[in-house]
Amino acid sequence: MQESIIMEIRAGAGGEEAALFAADMFKMYSKYILNMGWRLEILDSGRTELSGLKQIVFEVRGENCMSKLKNEAGVHRVQRVPQTEKSNRVHTSTVSVAVLQKPKENDLTINHSEIKMDFFKASGPGGQYVNKRQTAVRLTHIPSGLVVASQAERSLEDNKRAALTILQARLIAQEKEKLQGAITQERRAQIGDADRAEKIRTYNFPQDRITDHRVNKSWHNIDKIMNGSLEKICDYLENQIAASG
Repeated sequence: MQESIIMEIRAGAGGEEAALFAADMFKMYSKYILNMGWRLEILDSGRTELSGLKQIVFEVRGENCMSKLKNEAGVHRVQRVPQTEKSNRVHTSTVSVAVLQKPKENDLTINHSEIKMDFFKASGPGGQYVNKRQTAVRLTHIPSGLVVASQAERSLEDNKRAALTILQARLIAQEKEKLQGAITQERRAQIGDADRAEKIRTYNFPQDRITDHRVNKSWHNIDKIMNGSLEKICDYLENQIAASG
């Protein structure tokens, strides 16, 4: 079935190393998405001085992409020697992933009078402008307090459309949680506070092992997996978690 989802990757605990691993995870998902024949469109991103990612939001479109990727939502922990480490010590950092259903046109109507819209210049690492015109967009949904942005080096209209899509997805997730009687938003439940102890998966580079703690299973050949070979993990989780649910 053809599906569209919104994925968010955000650096958590660990400073610059967390941002570098967030960039590695985006590369991993990008290659997996390409391997699956799906389409990817970046909606928003923020890079660091060392080309890490503070956050990135992107849309994925393709057959059964939600069923394959929904189990990626949560906190991912990495254990490795960072590029920034001079003493060869292993550090532990975290990255959070959220997976949201992309809203359809009739899913949610937003009252535009309840949105504050700001325009700014899209910026790159170190505050360097990547666009001299004010094409980046920040939306504040006044009733909920949700703030979203899009600055993916496109036109103003494209960024407005992308920001509205992100806002709709988050508002729908919020409404869904309210209907289910939950206290927190679906997105916040997925990504938590990115604490090192709150994890669904650990990427242990020194031991060449990825462990998913929900199913207590490990996979080896971490470099191959980080290069986009996620099929075994995604397929296994889809079958196991569906069976247990």
